[in-house]
Amino acid sequence: MAGDLIYAFRVMRLPLLDAGGNAIGRLDDVVVIPARAGVPPRVLGFVATSQRRRIFVNSGRIGSLDGDGARLRSWDVDLNPFKPRQGEILIGRDVLDSRVGDETVSDVALRPAGDGRQTWWEISKIRLARRSALRRRPSYRLLDFDEVPQLFASGAGSEMAAEAARLRDMHPSDVAGVVRALPLNSRKQLAAAMDDERLADLLEELPESEQLRMIEGLDLDRMISVLEEMEYDDLADLLAEMPGEQRTRILDAMDDEDADVMRRLLSYDEGTAGALMTPDIIILGPTATVAEALAEVRDPEWLVSIAAQVFVVQAPYKPPTGTYLGVVHFQRLLREPPSMELGRCLEQEPTITPDLSEREVAERLASYNMLAVGVCDEANRLLGAITVDDVLDRTLPTGWRQRRRVTTTTTTTTTATSSATTATTGGRP
Repeated sequence: MAGDLIYAFRVMRLPLLDAGGNAIGRLDDVVVIPARAGVPPRVLGFVATSQRRRIFVNSGRIGSLDGDGARLRSWDVDLNPFKPRQGEILIGRDVLDSRVGDETVSDVALRPAGDGRQTWWEISKIRLARRSALRRRPSYRLLDFDEVPQLFASGAGSEMAAEAARLRDMHPSDVAGVVRALPLNSRKQLAAAMDDERLADLLEELPESEQLRMIEGLDLDRMISVLEEMEYDDLADLLAEMPGEQRTRILDAMDDEDADVMRRLLSYDEGTAGALMTPDIIILGPTATVAEALAEVRDPEWLVSIAAQVFVVQAPYKPPTGTYLGVVHFQRLLREPPSMELGRCLEQEPTITPDLSEREVAERLASYNMLAVGVCDEANRLLGAITVDDVLDRTLPTGWRQRRRVTTTTTTTTTATSSATTATTGGRP
């Protein structure tokens, strides 16, 4: 449908199709985010009903949108309930039937757009209807989106929320590059506007000193909600940088189980494997089947480096576990029958102790070409694992993140920085 318009009223009745073209739900609404003056508001995603749940489908996951429906690029569907966020506008809820003078918005036209690297949908036209006592049928006229800017205005108080929504599709590493270019006050406002998971992803891409400045304005409840979304090893690094009193207050407010894990990680000396590892890995018993392991690996919440292998131990299955038995890699799982028990396809890769230095950890991963290495205590109980991405983060020269961000897309950074800075000054971009 290149170059064609598709109307929101029609979109909100289309089926949601999986990658094979089978209907798995229905689109209910279109989520857009305000843009800078003169730039079309962009479609962030769609609200859909699937399996009796109202869910959000990111526009980047839609492969095609036409009269047959909205077809997903992949087979995965995030069934978490949809929750409207500040700064986002729902066309069906917020725009359709709204008044523009003596006229009413009857429909909104979307058009496909792109920059050669990615494609998206944006607002193109607004259809207004006018009813008259002298005419049985209403009259209609089409306007460009910028002729009725009030329909998609975020308002001064929610400009930062709109900016947070605009950044939501960017990789956290690129968002960190944008954030570093903002004044400290703007960073704090952006942190307050972001949802917990997105802010946690951003914090993991910043040095600990900048993480502390970013969250210092958050109240304790919000801070705990954000910190609990972080990876354990990144959270341990952040807590280690906090003043002792603040760290104690946060640990006391955390979930008991998470707090115990953090205290255990904080007990290891800096620069050792124990301080670098994460206990949040895939662990199963020897009688678990290949099918069960693949079901765990499919969970999109796992990092790629974590989902590359399943660690097999005797009960208990939470670190510190029972006796460590071995590891089964994802490729091996794909080659074996679903009913095979993991105990029959183990690989005996070397493990390390928590007191090993970071440099020795890097050498061990490189020597055996591993994406992750298990960490065991003297009793051969699995304590966690260290992934290659965390090792790279520690072994690269100081300041590599700042230098890397200089190479991020200039247009994206400039656009986001300009609009975010505008929010703090009250002006227009």
